[in-house]
Amino acid sequence: MSTWQDDAENDLVLNAGRRLALLTRGEGSYLWDADGTRHLDFLAGIAVTSLGHAHPVFVDAVSTQAATLAHVSNYFATPPQLALAARLKRLAGAGIDGRVFFSNSGAEANEAAFKLARLHGGASRPRIIALENGFHGRTMGSLALTAKSSMRAPFEPMPGGVEHIPATIEALEAAMDDRVAAVIVEPIQGEAGVVELPDGYLQAARSLTLTHGALLIVDEIQTGAGRTGAWFGFSHEGITPDAITLAKGIGGGFPIGALVTYGAASSLFTPGSHGSTFGGNPLATAVADAVLAEIERAGLVDNAARRGQELREIITGLGSPLVAGVRGRGLLIGVELSAPVAGDVVGAAQAHGLIVNAANPETVRIAPALTIGDAELAEFHDLFAAALADVSASLTDSGKAHA
Repeated sequence: MSTWQDDAENDLVLNAGRRLALLTRGEGSYLWDADGTRHLDFLAGIAVTSLGHAHPVFVDAVSTQAATLAHVSNYFATPPQLALAARLKRLAGAGIDGRVFFSNSGAEANEAAFKLARLHGGASRPRIIALENGFHGRTMGSLALTAKSSMRAPFEPMPGGVEHIPATIEALEAAMDDRVAAVIVEPIQGEAGVVELPDGYLQAARSLTLTHGALLIVDEIQTGAGRTGAWFGFSHEGITPDAITLAKGIGGGFPIGALVTYGAASSLFTPGSHGSTFGGNPLATAVADAVLAEIERAGLVDNAARRGQELREIITGLGSPLVAGVRGRGLLIGVELSAPVAGDVVGAAQAHGLIVNAANPETVRIAPALTIGDAELAEFHDLFAAALADVSASLTDSGKAHA
């Protein structure tokens, strides 16, 4: 008789590797597996379930809209689509001339951004600047924007014209000229280990792109929807970009992505130049609008800022020799380790009932729901401390064995 692990390996494409557990339900910041074990979820589906699991607002939005109207083609508009577009423009400060394109994922949003850059650049601006260690998705266009060679190599050649530069102001100054169509950056490089850009980088990028007539596109897929303690990562720097890409947390668990455009960039797409069959359907947009409305109503952006600071203090206060530092903003946190044992820490954490993940061998990524409070933080303290202690003890024993 086959197990669920056998079914997963036999029936699912092997791109995600061996699945860690068979999860069957969730509530708030907790998940239960098929054995009935409860897990504290401090990953939130990789910064997706903003309101936690099975939040009443999310459940009501899905059921109400599914019983009303789930899908029509984009030959038509629907009230949820228009409501969400207006809300995103307002939250992002896109102004009256801003426009929104809806997709089904972050990678699709970045595909649209890639096309936007091409439309802006034309033949005279063939260059697109992206950053080393950046991650923008796994479709061919978004992968071309992504710098990680191990992800790109099996699928070469990539779409051309993209150049990856170090994430320094000096490198950007040296790279910019009037042949650049766009610069695309993440305010915090999540897949690289929750690495923040240098101080003043976005301000410098905004100044340089304006000087050279290029677009500034900010990838807010992981940092948007309040996760960093502001509605968007670029908000901390007081700039206005030409476009932002969104997904993950805006849907609270329902698949949706968006490209929000500002000013002149909002007129680059014309009828027939881009599209998506499911993008902006009434079910997805109704849920996303409800999720963002609840984030506003419940003050969860401020909660992310406050709880994020408390979480960093908890981690540094543990006094573990494995913790070398803490990076990030709000509730997007990278725990820098003193040894390349992030996978071991993640495994130990799961054994104790805590879900986090390894962004790379030296970094544990933490991104809980924006709704967390005192109880979840107290439980995290105990579970993460136990995981670190287990790994530290294992390293000590290993060292003794090799002495």
